[in-house]
This record gives sequence, structure tokens and C-alpha cells, in this order.
Amino acid sequence: MVQRAFVVTNYNNAGLFRRTLALCFLFAESDCIALALPRFFNLGFRNLRFSQLNVRFSSLRGHFLRLCNLAGCLLFGFSVLANNMAAHGDAYPYKHGMSYLEPLKYPSDFAHFEYVNPDAPLGGWLRFPELGTFDNFNFMVDKGRRAFASEALGIRTFTTDSLMQSSYDEPASFYGRLADGVWIADDYKEFAFRIRPNARWHDGSPLTVDDVVFSFNHFRTKGNAGIRTALRDLAEVKKISPNEVYFAVREEAEGNPILPFAVAQFAIQSEQYWSTRDPTKTTIEPPLGSGPYKIKEFVLGRYLIYERVEDYWGDDVPAMRGRHNFKYLKCDYYRDESIMVESIKADVIDLRHEAVSKQWMTQYNFPAVTEGYFNRELVYLDRPWGMWWPIIWNVEKPPLDDIRVREALWNMHDYEWANRVLMYGFYDYAGSYFFNSPMAHQGLPSEAELALLRPLREQVPERVFTLPWQRPDSDGYGRNRERVKRALALFREAGFELVDGVMTNVATRKPLTLDFIFVSSFNLRKAMPFVEALNRIGITTTARAPEVSNWIYRMQSGNFEGGDALYIPSTTPGLALRNWFSSESADMAYSQNWMNIRNPAVDTLIQKVLAATNSTEFYAATRALDRVLLWNFYWIPDNGMPGYRLVHWDRFGKPDHTIALNQGEVWLDTWWWDQAKADRVAEGMARLDGD
Repeated sequence: MVQRAFVVTNYNNAGLFRRTLALCFLFAESDCIALALPRFFNLGFRNLRFSQLNVRFSSLRGHFLRLCNLAGCLLFGFSVLANNMAAHGDAYPYKHGMSYLEPLKYPSDFAHFEYVNPDAPLGGWLRFPELGTFDNFNFMVDKGRRAFASEALGIRTFTTDSLMQSSYDEPASFYGRLADGVWIADDYKEFAFRIRPNARWHDGSPLTVDDVVFSFNHFRTKGNAGIRTALRDLAEVKKISPNEVYFAVREEAEGNPILPFAVAQFAIQSEQYWSTRDPTKTTIEPPLGSGPYKIKEFVLGRYLIYERVEDYWGDDVPAMRGRHNFKYLKCDYYRDESIMVESIKADVIDLRHEAVSKQWMTQYNFPAVTEGYFNRELVYLDRPWGMWWPIIWNVEKPPLDDIRVREALWNMHDYEWANRVLMYGFYDYAGSYFFNSPMAHQGLPSEAELALLRPLREQVPERVFTLPWQRPDSDGYGRNRERVKRALALFREAGFELVDGVMTNVATRKPLTLDFIFVSSFNLRKAMPFVEALNRIGITTTARAPEVSNWIYRMQSGNFEGGDALYIPSTTPGLALRNWFSSESADMAYSQNWMNIRNPAVDTLIQKVLAATNSTEFYAATRALDRVLLWNFYWIPDNGMPGYRLVHWDRFGKPDHTIALNQGEVWLDTWWWDQAKADRVAEGMARLDGD
């Protein structure tokens, strides 16, 4: 009896089936294979999901035996094919990346992003500040004050990996991180990811599809308000092979092109770790991570130190090469921005984003600056900037539920004067929710916008159709009599009159009062001319800047009338729009719809943004939404930023490129410690101190 054996390897090409057939005919000449046929049959039928079969081979003889051998080998070949498809992610035609609106820039064999230095050295420190405090490491809950909880950075991206990584030099493109492949159905109702087999948690255990399934099942049912809102349309998450995870949208929901992008960005959590802990509660224990950093040390409310993971599993992933180059990152917490300024001048921190105009213009003229050891620079960004701390209204609080009152208040705000006198002309005017991007409205609505707006005509202000939105006229010197007259006329229409110098509700005889809370003393200062203008027309106001955690609590709980908010939309602002502006989020605790907007036209247009499948549809929807939000006067548009104004000690290397990026915090991501520069600064400062 002649025996033949072979080893099945990774057949991931068009020749798999052809080679399998050839081997089957070869095996058909071996009598010994008949002994194994029942096993092959069971294996093959099991994997192909057929019914179990019972086959007797003891009576087979001659040519019939060889036919059975051939049949068995064919079934075995199909079994091998099925197993290889499952094991190697061939259930779907996976791609290395995904993009929205424009084609992918980087091919499947790219080595690294163009804006990084793949040879950047690993080492050194970067010390930076954060305003406020923290008492929670669990980003999945609304309670507590999350550690370093900026949207783009912090514990979620430093210590834990996501399925894919965005590129900073494209509008909306993502490449494999935990996943090495992604598939999206043409109707966007289904999508899947293929997980890298070498992904590891910091304790050395494998990061698996089970972790992905656990994470999203928890996110969509018990996650914080923002997460639940973003994943509202997600109906099913399931494991379909050892390295594949499948997602399906609710049958009644429209296909959502943006949902796969949102899913790709969430930080995956360890099922094993959370099995012995409650993921719905706050914690001061840093959770098990998988990312390039782990938390080395912390003191609650004071500082965090992140340490680079030496054997980080993702170092060779193309989308991660050249990134996260510092050995240590230290985040110091401050309660006062003026103390931050003195800290960086005293070399307690290395770098900060300076957002206060007075400080930018007056505080950075010390000797280290003139000698070139300390730098100021404006980093321009190619992305939507939204609005930089506009005044926002709680429209559930009368009379702010009246659009005429909100428009009257808008007329009393003189941006030009405040920017020129108080802020040194530091800011641009952000006259759009999508300022600094093609998503912003322009002039009158286009035909594509009108096609979306006409069915909503009874639900939106008529001026959406007839007038281009623009800020009220101003001479920049605070003498705007016509705007004041317009405001008083609107107050009269809304049922208010000046009675003995007091703005009074004609029906109730009660004076109009407004309570403002602001995130910082700087924002309070820049709002004071507006507050004083309201006082001059008889509106009694209170304005304060409480401690940051108290400000957050009051904004989230709706315990305010006027406040402020930082709104910087993403390059694909779809699902986040629900969290900020939808009726659904207004009824959800801890959402960011602090204004309590419940507007069916806004809900419809948000859905149009989500459903857009090309740039024409997308921009028409964002611009139409922009107009409706502006003409409802939910916010008083204010400052816009062309980019980040950085101040930092000259100790760092930077990638050599001229590419306009869409992320501002690249100093944490792509810079590195430059020992030669650090030595130069140390020697220079020693000389200056000696002088």
C-alpha cells in the first residue's frame, strides 16, 4: 500500500481550487485514503453546514472505491478551502483601508504615513498641561471626570488600540490598526473587520475577536450617552471566524456610510479584564490596555505619567510606524490658565496650546524666546474648526425657547469690538458650525441644498431660503444703534417692554434675567462686553466662571441659561451631530445637547448627512444643516481659530514635511525627543541664568 501525504498551507490566491483538485486526483490512486474518508466527509460536511452523513466503506471494491476516494478528496478539498477562508479572513473581499468622499491616498503596501519620521528615536519626555482634574479611568461611563479626556487623545488612544487608524493628511481615511482588513457592503448595512493575529494586551494575552464583540455589545447598550447615540443603528455584532467580526445595521434604519468609521475608532476593551469588574462604574484603576503606552504613575487630580510599552505589538503596523516616540508623557493638571503660563516659562512643562489672546501677545517675550530656546508658532490645520467657545442657550428655559428672544440677544453681541479691543485681533470669525471647511454654508442655498430644505419649509425659518446668513453689521467701536433698535423691536414682539429701565414681561410683569456660566475666567472676561450691553437695555444678568468640574456638571444637568461650549467637529461629522443637536440626545442624560434642541428639521438633516454616499450629497446636507442651526440662533457665533498656537521649549524633533494635516495634536503623536537640541537649551539657559 502506497501512502502519500501533503501539508495544506495558506492558499490565498486564485490557484487554490485548481491545486486542490490536482491533489484530489493524486490521492484517488491511494487505497489508504479510503480509511480516512469518514473523517474527511464529516469535516467537509460540517464546515459546509450540510447534514451529517453515515457512510459505510467496508463493502466498497475496485473502481467504486476509487470513485469514493475521489469524492472524499473533493470534499476534503472544499473543507480545506472553507477552513482557509475562515482562518485567513477570506469570508469577504477585505481591503487595507476605507475612505469617505475621496479615494484612499495610501496603497495596500504602504510602509508608513508621509507625515511621520519612521526612523524617529525613542526616548525622552514630553510634559504638557490639562485644565481641570480627574477621578476616573473608565471612558465608557458618563460619571466622574475622565483622565485626560480630550476627544482626540488621552487614555483611549494612548493606552488602548482601535480597529483602524485615521490618516492626518486625508479628509476621512482609515487604515488598519488592530484590523488588517475591512469590508463594507454597497448599501452600508453590513461591514466586517479582520483582526490581526499578533495583537496583544499589555499582560501578553491575545487580543481577540471576542474582545471586539464584548466591547461593542457593551458600548451600544451600556456605554456613555455619546457612544450609545453614535451606535444607535447598530443591531448585531458577532464573531464569524477566529479572526473576523461582523456588524449589521438595524433592518429599519437607513444605510449609514459613517457608521463603519465610528466603529473603527472606538478603543477595544478586554473581555477578560472586565469580567471581574463593573464596566458601568467609575474606577481609579487604570484598565488593561493594548496601545503604545501604559500608565506608569498618577496622583488623582494632579498628574499622569504614561510610559512607552517596549514590546508594543503594533510597532510594525504601517499606520503606527514613526508615531508615539516619547519614552514618557506627563500630563499635569491645572485649575488656572495663568498658572499654566508661569509653569511653562519656569520649565515645569514643555509645551502648551495657547488659546488666550492676551497671553499670546504679552507673556512670551522673556530672554529664552529672544535667544531661540523657546518657540511660538501657529500650526495651520486643514480641517473644520467649528466654533471656539460660542455663547450657547438652554432653549428649555423661557424665554429662551422663543426664537425672537434669541435673535434679539444675538443682535446685542458685538464680536468685532470685543476681538479688536480685548483679544488683539487674535481670532477669526467663525460664522459656521463647520468653519474652515467645505462643509460650511456659502451664500444662498444651492439647488442640491434646496432639494433637502423644500420638504422642511414649514419647519425652518423662511430666511433660510431667502437670505445668506451673516453676522450683524458693526463698526467695531461699540456704537451699533441700529442693532440695538432691532433687538428692542424683537423683544417687543416676544412680549417684553422696557418699564422704568427694566426689561419686563408684559404678561407676567416679571423682569427678564439671565444667568451665565463660563468655563474659564478668560471666557468670562471676553463675554463681559456682551453682558454689559444686556444690562444697558434693562436685562439683569449674573455671570461667573466656576471650577471646571462644577461648570461641566451644570452644563450637563441643564442648570444654566447662557453658557459656552467648545465645538470642533470631525472631518466626518455625522454621528457626533446626533449627540450635539438631535432630539434624541436632548432626552439623554450626559449627552452634549446642552441646548436641549428638539427640532424635527435638524433631525432630518442630520440623517441626510449620515446617509450621504458622495461628496455632493454630503456637502449639500452639512450646508443645509448649518443654515438651519444658524437661523434658529441656538448659539451666538464667536471666535474661530485658523489652527493651533503652540508655545514650547526647543527640545524636539519634527517630521520634515509641508503637508497640511487635519489633526492638531501631532506633537504628542509624531514629534520626538532631540537630545542635541535639549543639550543646547540646557547650556543656553545655564548661561542666561549665570548672566
